[in-house]
Amino acid sequence: MASPKYQSPKGVHDVLPDDHLYFSFIKKVVRHRCREAGFRRISTPMFENLDVFVHSLGDTTDIVEKEMFTFESKSGKKLALRPEGTAGVVRAYLQHGMQQLPQPVELYYIEPFFRYNRPQKGRYRQFHQFGFEIIGESDPVIDAQVIYLSHKINQDLGIADRLSLQLNTIGSSEDRSRFKEDLINFYTGKERSLCEDCQKRLHRNPLRLLDCKEEDCQILASMAPKFANVMSEESKEHYGLVKEFLDELKVTYTENPYLVRGLDYYTHTVFEYWSQKDGAQNATGGGGRYDGLVELFGGTSTPAMGYAAGMERTIEHMKEAGIRPPNKDRIHVFVAQLGHIAKKRSLSLLNEMRERGINVVAAAGKASIKSQMKVADRLQAEYAMILGQIEVQEKTIILRDMDKGSQETLPMDGIVDVVAEKIGENRLDKRNMWEE
Repeated sequence: MASPKYQSPKGVHDVLPDDHLYFSFIKKVVRHRCREAGFRRISTPMFENLDVFVHSLGDTTDIVEKEMFTFESKSGKKLALRPEGTAGVVRAYLQHGMQQLPQPVELYYIEPFFRYNRPQKGRYRQFHQFGFEIIGESDPVIDAQVIYLSHKINQDLGIADRLSLQLNTIGSSEDRSRFKEDLINFYTGKERSLCEDCQKRLHRNPLRLLDCKEEDCQILASMAPKFANVMSEESKEHYGLVKEFLDELKVTYTENPYLVRGLDYYTHTVFEYWSQKDGAQNATGGGGRYDGLVELFGGTSTPAMGYAAGMERTIEHMKEAGIRPPNKDRIHVFVAQLGHIAKKRSLSLLNEMRERGINVVAAAGKASIKSQMKVADRLQAEYAMILGQIEVQEKTIILRDMDKGSQETLPMDGIVDVVAEKIGENRLDKRNMWEE
C-alpha cells in the first residue's frame, strides 16, 4: 500500500483514540492527586518571549543552545515555543501578583511542550507533560511532599515498580560555584578524553560533565572531585532532612551523586525517575528545588520546588506493563432500526439513554438489519436494540446481548431502566457533564 501524500512532520505524532484512553487516565490521576494536595491548575501560553527561557534555563544549556523552536513576530519580537513548564509558571506567578496570595502557592499543569530533539523512542518534538510547582516555602518537608506526590501518581498509574527514584543534592549556588572550580581544575588537561559535547561544557556548564552518558566521560566523572567535599553544613542539613522525611513516608530512593539535572535554575534537592530496565536513557520525569529562579525573574528571594513527567514515556511504561486504562468510550448500546417510523421513534430513545449516561450509537442510512448488526459487532457494543415497524406498532423492542449472543423481546416502556440495570448503574457516567 502506497504511503499517503501528506504525513505529519518529523518528530511529531497524532494521538489516536486508543492512546487518548491513556492520556485521559493520566490526566484524571494527576488532577485527583493534585486536588487532594491543594494544588490548583494553571495553563501558560504555548509561546513566550525568548528571554523567559534563556534567562531561566541558562544560555549554555542544551535546551537553549540546540532544542528550542524560536521565531520572530511581525513586530520583530523574539519568541519561543515553550520547551518546559517551570519558567512560564514563575513568570505568571510574578506577573499576576501571586506572591500576595497565602504562601506557598501550589500549581499544576498538563500541557504540550516543544523541543527540537532528534526523534527516537519516547522522544518527540511535540510532547506532553504534567507537572506541579510549590512556590514560597523553603522547608525540606516540601521537597519530600513533592517527591511523594510524584511517587503516588506513579503507583496509581501502575508503573512505580518499573522505576527507580534517583536522588541527589546540588547544594546552594555558593556550593556549586566552589564545586565548578574544582571540576574545571580536575578536567583541565583531560579534554581529549571527553566527548565533543563535554569539551564544550567544561567551561560553560561543568556540572553536566557528571551526568554524560558516554563511557569515557563516565569513567572520568567517577574520579572527579566529590560535591560533598565543598557542601556547606546548611546544605547537608537540608538534604539530610529530605531523606529523613522520605524514609518516614516509606519512599525508596537511590542516592546518585552524579545526578545534576540539565537546567541552571536547580538548587539543593534534585531527583529523577529512571527505568529499571533502561536507566537514565528512559527517564519518565524529574524535578528539584529552584530557590533562586523567582529572584532571577526580578522578584524577591522566593524558594520553590517542582516536578514534571513526560506523558508519552509514562504511557510506554504502562503499555509494557500490560496496563489498560478504563475505557469510558466503550459503546454500551447500538440501536439498529428499519424503516422511517422506527428511525423516528429511536430519536427520543437515543436522547433518553444518553441523558442517563449510557453510551449509545444508532445506525444511519438504509442498511439492512444484518449489515447494521455487523457494525454493532465491529464497534464491540455490549448490547444491541433492534427496532422495526412491527416493534413500533406493538410497542416492544428486541434487546440482544452481543457477548452472549442471546436476545429477548421487551416492552418499550421502561426499556432504558432495564438497560441501565444490565450495564450496571455504577458504570454509567452520571457526573455533571461540565465537570473537568
